[in-house]
Amino acid sequence: MGIVINQSFKNTITTYLGFGLGAINTLFLYTEFMSDTYYGLVAYILSTANIMMPLMAFGVHNTIIKFYSTFKTKNALNSFLTLMLFLPLALTIPIGLIGYLGYDTIVSWLTQKNSIVGNYLWYIFITALAMAYFEVFFAWVKVQMKTVFGNFMKEVFHRVGVMVLLFALYLEWLTVEQFLIGLVGVYVLRMLLMLINAFYVRLPVFRFNKIDKLSSILKYSSLIIVAGSIATMILDIDKFMLNNYIEIEKVAYYSVAVFIATVIAVPQRAMHQIMMPLTAKFINDNNREELNDLYERSSLTLYIISGFIFLLIVLNINQLYAIIPEEFSGGITVVFLISIAKLYDNLLGNNNAILFNSDYYRMVLVFGVVLAISAVILNIVLIPLYGIDGSALATLIAVLLYNTIKIIFVKKTFNMLPFTKQTLKISILLVVCVLVFYFWEFPFNAYLNIVLKSITIGIVYALLIYKLNISEDINEMFERYLKLK
Repeated sequence: MGIVINQSFKNTITTYLGFGLGAINTLFLYTEFMSDTYYGLVAYILSTANIMMPLMAFGVHNTIIKFYSTFKTKNALNSFLTLMLFLPLALTIPIGLIGYLGYDTIVSWLTQKNSIVGNYLWYIFITALAMAYFEVFFAWVKVQMKTVFGNFMKEVFHRVGVMVLLFALYLEWLTVEQFLIGLVGVYVLRMLLMLINAFYVRLPVFRFNKIDKLSSILKYSSLIIVAGSIATMILDIDKFMLNNYIEIEKVAYYSVAVFIATVIAVPQRAMHQIMMPLTAKFINDNNREELNDLYERSSLTLYIISGFIFLLIVLNINQLYAIIPEEFSGGITVVFLISIAKLYDNLLGNNNAILFNSDYYRMVLVFGVVLAISAVILNIVLIPLYGIDGSALATLIAVLLYNTIKIIFVKKTFNMLPFTKQTLKISILLVVCVLVFYFWEFPFNAYLNIVLKSITIGIVYALLIYKLNISEDINEMFERYLKLK
């Protein structure tokens, strides 16, 4: 776990920096500098681009990680990487042609409730393309066990770019239309900088020789497209579908609530960058002992860290909504529901990495298709009944089902579970902290209340985690950085 903890720690700092910037953008700058309608439009563009990204990447970012360590000669490896660079074009070009030829039909379908989105479909396509190739180039360096720069670009760069654009909009240096063009430009620039870094780490040598296991590679890429699309869709289908049922400004309210809850996903996102190639290596080497150890330790570590973030969000949520515009306050229930979903995601550890890099990746597709259909049906039923709360509930149910099935499947196929007796201890600790701190507030303004309450929760939680010796890895980090021994 040494390299995992080391790079994950650096990636966690970077990711939190990114989310801190994102919080400023989401909670304050967007809400003050842009109308609710255009904020909802931005959320719709980015969510739809995220849904399209796995499809346009042709699953290459996962394929590189799964197969890279199986090639033992330079010629074979160069031929494989050459294929990976050009394979996304096999779907990107047809998708572009379909968009061009069927533009009017697509516009009429997507603008039934909000006509404004019809003018920005090509923004979605270009952003999705930039996101897709960014992930390809990031995977290119992940297999070299170098994730820190890529994680900085993934989590921080575009948020700094958006912040600059928002201030330019506020100062009237840009119009809203120019802001949206600049937003797309930020994602394109991020992709180009990742390309430069990837080729600096490992310069491509173009080879078009016959590739061993080509059939397996193409089959994996094709199936992982759908699996990856489903995993992304479950997270973003809510905002996409809300556009067809409610006013687009309410999509902005929902996006703010989801962003607050998504902070819980930071540790998983940070650790995932290095767990993917390590998991693939253990599976390719048939090293079950190391794989099982990584499974349990990653779950425990992520549960402890994400549990702390869960407490900070849930126990400060009322004060947090007191400092942002009042019209956004209807999203408190959304925060609770999505927070639970994100906490469960972290509890799975490297479960996704095991499934995506094993011979059982086809089952992810089967599970995903069923659950994606369930998510769509749940949104169709629950959004008209409960609005944005219904969409959050639909997402929570879909995530609970999807994750539970994946845990059961890994247990049956690998005879591994991520849970230990320490998992139960953390769960009890989280419940006790919620019961003790939720109704307790300092008699100060919201900002000071959040700071003081967060410090108090942090001290109590960290002290209990350390004294109970729940995780060797966490205790080692405490001792190393806080000089406790």
